[in-house]
Amino acid sequence: MAEPVVAIPYGGYWSSPFVKWQGALAGHHALRLAARTARDVLAARGIPLEAIDHGVLGTTVPQRGAFYGLPWVMGMIGAERVAGPTLAQACATGVRILASASDEIAAGRATCALAIAADRVSNGPHLLYPDPRAPGGAGAHEHWVLDNFERDPFAGCAMVDTAENVARRLGATREEQHEVVLLRAEQYAQALADDRAFQRRFMPLPFAVPDRRFEGVAETLDGDSGIYPTSAEKLARLAPVREGGTVTLGAQTHPADGNAGMIVTTPERARDLSRRPEIAITPLAFGQSREERGFMPAAPIAAARQALERAGLRIEQVDAIKSHNPFAINDLAFARAFGIDWRRMNAFGSSLIYGHPQAPTALRGVIELIEELVERGGGMGLFQGCAAGDSAMAVVLRVEDRRA
Repeated sequence: MAEPVVAIPYGGYWSSPFVKWQGALAGHHALRLAARTARDVLAARGIPLEAIDHGVLGTTVPQRGAFYGLPWVMGMIGAERVAGPTLAQACATGVRILASASDEIAAGRATCALAIAADRVSNGPHLLYPDPRAPGGAGAHEHWVLDNFERDPFAGCAMVDTAENVARRLGATREEQHEVVLLRAEQYAQALADDRAFQRRFMPLPFAVPDRRFEGVAETLDGDSGIYPTSAEKLARLAPVREGGTVTLGAQTHPADGNAGMIVTTPERARDLSRRPEIAITPLAFGQSREERGFMPAAPIAAARQALERAGLRIEQVDAIKSHNPFAINDLAFARAFGIDWRRMNAFGSSLIYGHPQAPTALRGVIELIEELVERGGGMGLFQGCAAGDSAMAVVLRVEDRRA
């Protein structure tokens, strides 16, 4: 195998707590909050701003001033001479910005890139599209978040309908989906053990929520917020969202607000910036796919196959699998396609439980995958997740502990 040219320094990544929409982060500008978080974490972890020579921003819900994207965010962080693109690929954005940063390093156009993802799904913008031919030129109105959750303009259905389509194709029952939810909740609880020991590896806790002017602290968060305890009894009382269907509110995730970031650099620089230089983290391959119209939860299957093929691996050689699973049916579909047990996926939880702020969701999943592999002493990991438009992305990475 060729020597790696791209690496992620151990500890050179973070995620804010994910807060259920209309919660503690609902009134905060997502890009300003992401910049504040990145600035504080980089300083706390001894990563100098002058080391960063490229940036990639992922964001999917417009905020005031977001036209200036990555340059504005880097300026707020204090890296005023760093430029780069702003990207959006719905819930696959976290993997997309990781791929973009990796490509920049591999091509030699940069030596140290910051990939940062931020979204506030709460209080999404209401857009007016002027139409000079309409009465008074008023035009059409769109609620950026809710209208797009409710209708894919190409597939012509809501996101929950794509889950029903996949469940129907698999013959998956409501009870099977609820079984997935219950185990994912148990796995997430493991991340909270010992005063959130697992999450403290990458999440700055307690997390200071700034006031509206970003001049003081409004409140502090001990971790993710807005997660309701579940049980078999509670789930059994839920009716499917669609009449005659199988997908309940309990078998899908909730929108959230938050941000995440990751340093991508050369192997040599990664050792210098790492909190544990003996750990090597290498992105090996990426995959992208698009499923049949209206079958979004099945899209990660082809993306994962593509990434595995490019990495020269079989699914049996993967030690840990993480997914962005907005619906429980995502994991059932993936596991059946690869002939694996869905119970071996998503140690320490997943977006099904802690929510999805869209752009940061996949990046947090990759971060948790890295930490899971570190805990195992190293190995191969696969992250995969779906996105709007029946699309998906996947990444295969390797974690090595050189002491072993």
